[in-house]
Parts: sequence; structure tokens; C-alpha cells
Amino acid sequence: MAISKATRKSTENAEIFKRRRQKVMAGLKEAALLVAAHPEHVRNDDVHYPYRQDSNMYYLTGFEEPESFLLLRPGKTPETVMFVRQKNVERETWDGFRFGPEGTKKEFLIDEVYPIEQFEAKAVELLKGYEDLYYRLYKNPEADHRVQTVLLNLKRAHGRSGYGLLTIKDADTFLGEFRLRKNEDDLRNQRMACEISAKAHIEAMKFTRPGVTERQVQAVLSHAFYANGSGREGYNFIVASGNNATTLHYNFNDQVCENGELLLIDAGAEMNFYSGDITRTFPVNGRFTPIQKKVYEGVLKIQKEIIDYIKPGIYFKDLHAMGESRLTDLMIELSLVRGRKEDIMKANEHRKYYPHGIGHWLGMDVHDAGLYMIKGEPRPIEAGMMFTIEPGLYIPANDMTAPEELRGIGIRIEDNILVTERGSENLTALVPKEVDEIEKLMASTR
Repeated sequence: MAISKATRKSTENAEIFKRRRQKVMAGLKEAALLVAAHPEHVRNDDVHYPYRQDSNMYYLTGFEEPESFLLLRPGKTPETVMFVRQKNVERETWDGFRFGPEGTKKEFLIDEVYPIEQFEAKAVELLKGYEDLYYRLYKNPEADHRVQTVLLNLKRAHGRSGYGLLTIKDADTFLGEFRLRKNEDDLRNQRMACEISAKAHIEAMKFTRPGVTERQVQAVLSHAFYANGSGREGYNFIVASGNNATTLHYNFNDQVCENGELLLIDAGAEMNFYSGDITRTFPVNGRFTPIQKKVYEGVLKIQKEIIDYIKPGIYFKDLHAMGESRLTDLMIELSLVRGRKEDIMKANEHRKYYPHGIGHWLGMDVHDAGLYMIKGEPRPIEAGMMFTIEPGLYIPANDMTAPEELRGIGIRIEDNILVTERGSENLTALVPKEVDEIEKLMASTR
């Protein structure tokens, strides 16, 4: 049967997902793993938010339909099982193509596929004999209810045989360790996401001038994302002019960009479920004032020092410590805080102007999966890990303790860093961040 152009099928080769499943099953040992699709959410009345599949479900299948489960049973027959919506011509007329059990089995290389209506009955059969099940509770209440029904029925089916309820282990933590280290399949998408994001930031810089609105700048970013092949943004746009930039997750994006202000943009495109995450801060009129330049270059110097320090074997917590220490030095230099550095940091006074960490894992989720600590101990950074480096300084306009010339300045500079065997690679270096580079780019469009 010819597949309609309206299918929600990944552009990636199904063998990629099969290889991932095989790798994960090798790590499961005697346990089974169950992953539920992300639920659909109503926006208002009968209008839904655009659907985005659960990252782990996509990671293991490439399947983008809601109301579905994946079950992995290493060493059993069948090893890979899915439960999906049945074909329904009437619903497909309204909502779009469905693969159905037959199409899912063929197109996604799954051993056996059943209608979702059979989940509770079939899952009991398929989970008999297991003592441990990896499943993420509390993410999808409807799926949780169905899984609870399976567990209770499974216990009853065993009778008084010594088998109780299966031990539930966190599937997201387990799968996060596989997603944390990027291989070439992952990096192909990650690089494209970063490149598309970078091109969009450049277009936004070129477009920005006094009198445009934050929302108009957002429109430029959005157009560049979609025009270059992105399926969606990786997270809500932050387009924050002037004092708005001192709100970390500002996303009203409805103010006019005024002459003399800085504009902070935090935006990233998604490509095959992998997200970029770039922040740049630049002058609305294309020229930094002397004080804006001083603060900006102070933050930029810190970011570059930290990126240069990255290599396998160091600890992520050390990068956090470097950021706090260097930014506290900058705060003292700018007279934002006063006293001995050790006392300032011990009292957490520096957190007033730098309330976040130096970065986070990056991948299929913008704050991606993966542990920072293993059994209470920091883990060393390894080649293939991907994260952001994003020092910032935020001085609210109503902060009467700050020097007047600094009030209303918010600066963050963020790049996406891949750890390599000998150091690191900046996948978002395409976007200008040196003062002269930014001013030259913006002047070229005036």
C-alpha cells in the first residue's frame, strides 16, 4: 500500500531506531522496558496544542502518533512490541493519516504490533515472569492508569506463586544515560539544529533596529527556522529588550525595541527532535554604549575561558564553579557587590545578579536527559557529551543598590558545546559574539 504524503513518519532511516533499541535492550538484562507516547493537550475548547511526541518514544521508534506504547523484552519472542491506534478512515479524514498496527510493524521494524485497545490484556501476557519493569510514572496520568491496571492484573494472574507487583524503575533515568553520549546518528541532527538556529540568530541581528517589536524579531527567527527545515522551535522564544532581559524566561515578546537598549534573544530550532539553544545579546541600534560594551565583554571573556577549559575528564560542577567565581569578580569590578569575594560567595550575594548555572545537557530536550551525579558523586565529562555554556549578568532597572548606569542591563551569551576526544567543538560558533563582529554585521544592513 502506498503511504500517503500526510504520514507522520520520521525522515530518518528506521534502522537508526532499531540500532538504538538493540543497544538499550543489551542494557536491560533481565528487565523489561515500557515507554508511553506523550499525551495530547487541549489549548482551548476543541483546539489542541501542536502535538510533539515523547522524546524517549521518538528516540527508540521514530513513531510520532499519540495513544501508543512501546514494550522491549530482550531475549523474548517478540522482543519489540508496540500498541497503536487502529486505522480509522473517518478520523483520518479529520485528523490525518494513521499507520495502524500493520503499517507500524512494517515501516518501523517492530516485531509485533497490536491495537491500543488490547494493551491491558496483551501486556499482562507479555510481562509474565518479569520482576523488574522500567517505566516513567507521573508523566502521563492516562498511561499510568492503564499501566496500573496491567500490574494489578498481572499480580492476580500469578496467583500465590510468590510473584507480587513488578518493581518499577525509572525509565527516563535509564534511557537518559543512552541519550547523554551522542553518536553520529544523534550528531547529524544536533549539528543541523545548531546550524539552523545560528542562521536564524544572524537574520534576527540583521533585522533588529529601533522601533521594531520583540514579536517582529520573533517572527524573523520563526521564519528562518521553518525556511531552513526545522519542524518546530525547541522551546518558547525569549526575545527580551532592555530591562526585560533581566527576567530569565521572559516570553511575552510584545514590547518595542528602543534606541539605546540591548536585545537578548534565547532561541533554538529543533531538527528531528534535537534542539539548538543559542543566546545572543546585542544593541538594538547596532552600537554598544561604553558601559554596555564593558559589561558585555566581561561576560564574553568568562564564557570563552570556560569553553577553552572543556575537555574529557573534568567535572561539570567545576564549570559551574568557574562561572560563579569569574562572574563574582566581574560584579566586584562593576561595584555591584562589595566586600571580600569569599564572603560574598559564602553569603550567596552573587546569586542576585547570576541566579542560574553555567549550562545544561543538550539534545532531544533542551534541558536534556542524563545524570550530573552518580550515586552522589560528580561524573567526569566524556567525549560525545553535549551541553550549553551560558554565563550571564542581570541587573534589574529597579535595583537601587546597583550603579545607575548599569540598571536595566541583562546579558547572557550561550553556545552549544560538544565534548571531543581532545577538547571541545562549538557547534554554534557561526553566530557573531565579538563586539566588532556584531556591530559590523548590523551595520551592513543599515
